[in-house]
Amino acid sequence: MSEPQNLGSFIAENKDLVKEYLETRMEIYRLQSTRVAAKSAGLIAWIFLSLLLGFLFVMFGGLMLAYWFAGMFHSYVKGFGLVALLILAVFLLIAAFHRALFVNPVIQAIIQKSKES
Repeated sequence: MSEPQNLGSFIAENKDLVKEYLETRMEIYRLQSTRVAAKSAGLIAWIFLSLLLGFLFVMFGGLMLAYWFAGMFHSYVKGFGLVALLILAVFLLIAAFHRALFVNPVIQAIIQKSKES
């Protein structure tokens, strides 16, 4: 019969195996966090680019609409003032509903991307 092993001899025999296991687990956690960070960075870059293009669209669309209203009312002040009021109204609506429109969807998208393998 083999003699019973005590805890000290078990640890001594498996020290390298436990060390390798811990190093492997740390590498897995590092790679998973890198994956989540990369996906989140890509999503944030896409959101930033979309916001930039949306801003340009609103700016040039607002100029176009302001000149059109100015031609209708025969007054640049009335045309640009009306567009300024429209943009202010849209801004106030976005500010009122920013959590439901922007914050929660971005958080949910980041969580969803981090869950994907």
